[in-house]
Amino acid sequence: MRSRSLNCIMIAVLAVTGVAAISAQELRQAEKEHALQYLESTKRDVLDATKGLSEAQWNFKSAPDKWSVAEVTEHIAAAEDFLMGMVTSQVMKAPARPAGEDVKAIDDMVVATIPDRSQKKQAPEPLKPTNRFGSPAGSLKHFTEARTQTEAFLKTHDDLRQHAIDSPVGKKLDGYEWVLFVAGHSERHTKQINEVKADPNFPKA
Repeated sequence: MRSRSLNCIMIAVLAVTGVAAISAQELRQAEKEHALQYLESTKRDVLDATKGLSEAQWNFKSAPDKWSVAEVTEHIAAAEDFLMGMVTSQVMKAPARPAGEDVKAIDDMVVATIPDRSQKKQAPEPLKPTNRFGSPAGSLKHFTEARTQTEAFLKTHDDLRQHAIDSPVGKKLDGYEWVLFVAGHSERHTKQINEVKADPNFPKA
């Protein structure tokens, strides 16, 4: 009888452990799906915001020290390279963040903070527009290709939570959160594009 009871207990423990493992795997897949949807939606937003623009509209500046839509688009494309290069060369070689952090809260902070344009920031020198892609069409082509690579990176890495480095938001961000950062960055600058287009002097055609 005692042996049978022990067997029942062991079966119950194994069942619970199995369910927990499955749930954890499902959660990771849910996180990937969430990030993929964010990457896809923010890519579409960039393409939609720049669709059908004339040369005058691409190059309009509301002031000499402001960026044009063409320059913002170039910055978005260049930043995707810059940020994902940092992820592969630095983040993925770093140790995990200290235990005890509220990971979901940090995820949510990234998604809320990075696209927020209530506080404007200067782009670092390597990411300032230089017409490096030759044309707005070149910038868009580079951006879409880079975003495809970002999505492929996300799909093929299950260890994104196991590496984290310091970030501009005051918290260590893990690899998954840096992917959210990349999507949020393009969302931020799509808002900037729409601000340029909303200027009363923006060309009608």
